[in-house]
Amino acid sequence: MTAERFIRDDGTQPAVSASPGRSPEIEQGKGLIDTGARRVRVDMHTHSEASPDSRTKVADQAQAIRAAGLDVVCATDHNTILGALRLREIADGFRVIVGEEISSRDGEIIGLFLESAVPRDLSGEETIARIHDQGGLVVVPHPFSINRRYHMRRASLDRLRTKIDALEVFNAREAIFLNNRAAAAYAKEHGILGTAGSDAHRASEIGRAWVEMPDFAGRADFLAALREGVAHGRLSGTAVHVFTRYDRLRKWLGRKSSSATR
Repeated sequence: MTAERFIRDDGTQPAVSASPGRSPEIEQGKGLIDTGARRVRVDMHTHSEASPDSRTKVADQAQAIRAAGLDVVCATDHNTILGALRLREIADGFRVIVGEEISSRDGEIIGLFLESAVPRDLSGEETIARIHDQGGLVVVPHPFSINRRYHMRRASLDRLRTKIDALEVFNAREAIFLNNRAAAAYAKEHGILGTAGSDAHRASEIGRAWVEMPDFAGRADFLAALREGVAHGRLSGTAVHVFTRYDRLRKWLGRKSSSATR
């Protein structure tokens, strides 16, 4: 979506209108879709137990996606696509775009429509090149966040902005709404498409933010559809970050306990 079509912060939940898909990149359901005038709801940033800071089981993630009435979800675990692939296997009534939130040396970068994982700790340029080389799309998430250690800083964003496909202009996990407004203003100033996502780490967060956009068949027409999209969302509140730290600690303790018993 263009920044001019920015945010509807109406706090409403989407109505159920799920439909299976036909694209190889987002093939998860049964049957075919008509991509005429139909509009779909897309949560473009989610996590599962495949991320080190989430304990959301993929089966619970799928159930929450259906309950939220989402048509498409971008599965973007930290530095892996394994959770996205598992979700795609069990998806029923919604479609999955395989993605990854990659820890580059310049900050976090999301790749969408991926065929293989992109390694962490590469430069921003190399990370973006590896996404594009496999036909993927590049999104920079939460660029002006005050509550993330690994967001992309302004200097890196200025250097890389001509290479990215979209900028996240609404992230439901931002501490304050002004962070999202700053991202939207930057996207508008530089003519960059905007995205929105819940950044859900727990099942209850799924669907807190989404883009309502024309239906699309796959990566080839995704950006054209996104250009006509409208972002909806509401902030999840600061407590979710406390839960994330707790979940990260629980997983770390679980791994430590498992290693000690071997």
